[in-house]
Amino acid sequence: MSKPDTTGRPPGVTHGDAAYWARIRRIVATAPPLTDEQRATIRAALAPAVTQLATPKEKAA
Repeated sequence: MSKPDTTGRPPGVTHGDAAYWARIRRIVATAPPLTDEQRATIRAALAPAVTQLATPKEKAA
């Protein structure tokens, strides 16, 4: 699986998707910041997936 480029776009998107990504950037720019509770909820939800993807060296740390 390829990593997103520095713009955050998934691999394989074309310039024809510019309007879509511009819309996404506008939506994100207008969103209020997350509260500490929201960040904690997201971290808790993603923790099992992050742990599963960790390498053995990362898990031992």
